[in-house]
Amino acid sequence: MDAPPLVEHLKHEEEDTRSGFCPRSGIFRSLHRLAPRHRPPSDPALDAASFVFSLLPSHDSTRPVLLDSTTGHRLTFSDLRRSAFSLAAALHHAFGLRPGDVVLLLSPNTVLYPVIVLAVLATGAVLCPASPLHTPAEVARQALDAGATFAIAAPEEAHKAAAAIGVPTLLTEREPGDPDGPPSAEEMMEWGDPLEAPPPARGQSDVAVVLYSSGTTGAPKGVMLTHGNLIAIVSLLRWSAEVSGSEGDVYLAFVPMYHVYGMAFFALGLPAAGATTVVMRRFEMGAAMQAVARHGVTNIPAVPPVVAALAKFSGGWDLSGLRRVATGAAAVGAEAASGFRRRYPWVELREGYGLTESGGAATFSVVASRRPEGRGVGQLLPGFEARVVAAEAGGRAVGPGGVGELWLRGPTVMKGYLGDEAATAEALPVGGWLRTGDLVRFDEDGFLFVVDRIKELIKHKGYQVTPSELEAVLLAHPHILDAAVVPLEDEEAGEVPMAYVVRSPESHLTSEEIIQFVAAQVAPYKKIRRVAFISTIPRSPAGKILRKQLMDKTHPAVLPKL
Repeated sequence: MDAPPLVEHLKHEEEDTRSGFCPRSGIFRSLHRLAPRHRPPSDPALDAASFVFSLLPSHDSTRPVLLDSTTGHRLTFSDLRRSAFSLAAALHHAFGLRPGDVVLLLSPNTVLYPVIVLAVLATGAVLCPASPLHTPAEVARQALDAGATFAIAAPEEAHKAAAAIGVPTLLTEREPGDPDGPPSAEEMMEWGDPLEAPPPARGQSDVAVVLYSSGTTGAPKGVMLTHGNLIAIVSLLRWSAEVSGSEGDVYLAFVPMYHVYGMAFFALGLPAAGATTVVMRRFEMGAAMQAVARHGVTNIPAVPPVVAALAKFSGGWDLSGLRRVATGAAAVGAEAASGFRRRYPWVELREGYGLTESGGAATFSVVASRRPEGRGVGQLLPGFEARVVAAEAGGRAVGPGGVGELWLRGPTVMKGYLGDEAATAEALPVGGWLRTGDLVRFDEDGFLFVVDRIKELIKHKGYQVTPSELEAVLLAHPHILDAAVVPLEDEEAGEVPMAYVVRSPESHLTSEEIIQFVAAQVAPYKKIRRVAFISTIPRSPAGKILRKQLMDKTHPAVLPKL
């Protein structure tokens, strides 16, 4: 698709003050503005670690910034600063880490994870987080693609890094029961000299992290975010905490910190905002609710499947202190959102939208909606602009109510894909605009609604069927815990919708009952034509359905075995 015409120099009075849309340029602009105290510094020589350190509370040496939900191990703000500088000194002097070196970080969530992130950034090295769920082969592909020359890994994951890339590897923490074991970052934090930390050597235009996208529609690619991107992310998170009234909240961290969502919140933004975070190594609903009750958690940054599970959760924990639940990445289904609001009427549900390539959130529900159906995934964050580009309109940008592909431009949008100029040119075609691949619309008040992924639309006899619409219908069934809809090749129709369904344990729900349940609520061309039962729906850390994995199961050679 050709880039839509750009008209950049227009008077702002031509914008609709209600939606932020300018008809002449076809651009939606954010309705929110940053106060001077929240604007990112303009100094081009500033690096992200120095910026975060400058914001850490200096007067509060005993209040925890990070707290382990199980062991109670805590780090204060003073500990965070000292430990990060000590580790940075050790990485620089003992291990020879230099600006531009790429460091692979392979670990689940721990209270040490933010320390390691800040320490690596403080050396000027480039951080490349990887999922501990990866196989050694997947770790190898990512490390080799990123050009990693050093690794920091959890003890239980170190074998993957060693076998995959054969570079020097530092453990994140001591191995239990082995005081004479290999060195660890934890020890370096205790023994290193914070005064020996190297001076800042990177600026806002330099790459800070390489995050690998979830690969929902193809092979994962390395997303390059600069120090300037991270500085803007931290500034926006501090602003949103203030305007949403969540300053002083206690947060629960189970969203993985190797993902842009978790890193932005727990490793960078929340420490800079002076917040306390309770860290879970891995998510389990009962343990999460126990942590909420035990540690006084008031705010949970979550993902849509957790919101849906909370709406059906029947545990006995006291959640009366919970005040806010936020979601990002994928949209929460209408049924799940209304069920959550009925179950927890005192809790604000705030939705946002973003992707790795946008540096995390691009929209957020600054004001919690009390409507049962919510208000989409919020409004554009300060500094963001958007276009809704409709293929049916010849690639022209459309206004409120119009449906098309979302294009974004803002201070946190990626620099590009590492080593992939063709993919970068496709994603960032002109003027800093990011093509998201998501089909969306804005309403008359500037709230964004996600319709579906363009590449995931099912083409049935010339009709377009959105999987998310059928998934919302399926999830409304009381005996369906989770569901995903994918295209199934059909000789006559081209494609037909197929559902993968997770039944509740006590359910004897049949495929035919599910097909009839959906058929009674949708147009004939949208009907589910086939159902397969599955134990779990594969999802990315951000909660997005990994449809490619499910679509591989629909291959004719595989499908009969389901």
